[in-house]
Amino acid sequence: MQRIESLFADYASYHRTKGNKIFHRLGIPMIVLTSIGMLARVSLLAPVDAAMVLIALAFAYYVMLEWRLAIAMLAVTIAFYFLGRAMPFWLNVALFVLGWIFQFIGHSVYEHRQPAFVRNLVHLLVGPLWILNDVVPVVKQTSAA
Repeated sequence: MQRIESLFADYASYHRTKGNKIFHRLGIPMIVLTSIGMLARVSLLAPVDAAMVLIALAFAYYVMLEWRLAIAMLAVTIAFYFLGRAMPFWLNVALFVLGWIFQFIGHSVYEHRQPAFVRNLVHLLVGPLWILNDVVPVVKQTSAA
């Protein structure tokens, strides 16, 4: 498993421009919130839903990378769970689409480079943690975020 520092450095290499970073700081939380909100409606085994499973699996991965960020992300995703579940489904869908539009605007207009997850799907989990590390700086990054 890669270390968090190398994952962040690789992810940051795809997010160097100010415009791309701004669009990601808006879009990634929207995508996480609405993904959880939509998955909360997919019941697996009562009282467990798909969002709970995703949160648990992501938390397990995050703990292996950096336990302090993992705990902070768990708090964020639990809050997002209740907020996303309370939002109307149509709003989750609309904000989910808008969040992805923001990602692609950032990459096509500002970065002129494909998103990092195209090369490495793990970056779908790294991105939210990278944004959180801006808010709760735990991991020193070699490339400014």
